Amino acid sequence: MLILYIDFKSAASYLALEPTLELAQESEITIDWRPFSVRPFSVPVEQDEETVGERHRRVRAAAQRDVHLHYAAVQGRNMHFADTPAGSDAALAALAVIEGDPVPFIRAAFAAYWSKQADLADEAVVEILLRSVGIDRPDWQKAKAEMASIRSKAEESGIFEAPSYLIADQLFLGREHLPWIRSLIAAEQGD
Repeated sequence: MLILYIDFKSAASYLALEPTLELAQESEITIDWRPFSVRPFSVPVEQDEETVGERHRRVRAAAQRDVHLHYAAVQGRNMHFADTPAGSDAALAALAVIEGDPVPFIRAAFAAYWSKQADLADEAVVEILLRSVGIDRPDWQKAKAEMASIRSKAEESGIFEAPSYLIADQLFLGREHLPWIRSLIAAEQGD
């Protein structure tokens, strides 16, 4: 089993979705989807008198955004970075308690966030997304408690960013490690 921590407001998580699903299908491995909230990404606005450090953070963030947009174009995805990023905690809480296949909801939530700038911290917005994929609204109190429990255990395992992959007791940060993860799965399967 491959454990994958994602956040809907993480561009890297969004771009990891389909390649990870392809890997799972090829290797016939199950993915255990887990929510992990990360800081929202934004590019700082250029200031008249910014320090070298501030300029470095702004330029680096802009470059990171451009790389994400490049990979989104390669994947044929519509991706828009909002000036003021919305939250994702309600969608992550819902993910924590979905029984059955969560992939339709995950796809819907990522698309809503990155193409329509949906506020996935709003329970009403998330309930509409859940209904669109045939899932009932969760018990929000239970969902939030489960999300907090998952986060606590994740942090104990060294998780601090999304996407993070955990397989064979090894932790990988970012989709760029998928080839290595693929080889680990093959080794476990005796290929």
